[in-house]
Amino acid sequence: MSAVFEGYERQYCELSANLSKICTAAGALNGEQKKQKLSEVKAGIDEAEALIRKMDLEARSLQPNIKGVLLAKLREYKSDLNNIKSELKKLVSGNMNPSARDILLESGMADALTVSADQRDRLMFSTERLNKSGDRIKDSRRTMLETEELGVSILSDLHSQRQSLLHAHDTLHGVDDNIGKSKKILSNMSKRMNKNKCIISTIVVVLVLIIGAILYFKLSK
Repeated sequence: MSAVFEGYERQYCELSANLSKICTAAGALNGEQKKQKLSEVKAGIDEAEALIRKMDLEARSLQPNIKGVLLAKLREYKSDLNNIKSELKKLVSGNMNPSARDILLESGMADALTVSADQRDRLMFSTERLNKSGDRIKDSRRTMLETEELGVSILSDLHSQRQSLLHAHDTLHGVDDNIGKSKKILSNMSKRMNKNKCIISTIVVVLVLIIGAILYFKLSK
């Protein structure tokens, strides 16, 4: 959840509660005192609207899953502010004599205060429910990040294993090359040995012929 949004939200809730108290107090007043209270309510409504606009901008700048939760809160706050505006309109248009005001205070205002309290309770309940939803979204996002980190770790391990296999393949390829070279050397050595055998055999035959010729000439004399 956004800390900036929570700051605006806290300011709005405090301001909304204060405006409701002022509206309730203004209903029992008249003259300049009532005008002063109504001016305070109007200024407070302007401030509340500014806070709602700030919360809306902040909510829309966040990720979609968090934005949906915060915008749902904003709808509750806008409804609450509309109720305060309605109370202000009633107070502004309520130009009545003291006896009528007493009747209103005894009957209608009591009902209005009850409705306002019920709306405040519903608003607080909705806010609490949305906060819990936000916490669940946080938990889901944390689980998703942990899963993502695990996936990255597994991919890193697989990449390391792939590099090891490629290195082993290169090593085996080098061994194959060495074996091929060794075969060539042995083949060359075998050819040289066969060639040397032929030379030695030829020399032996020549020597035998020479010895035979020498013996023949000696015996013939």
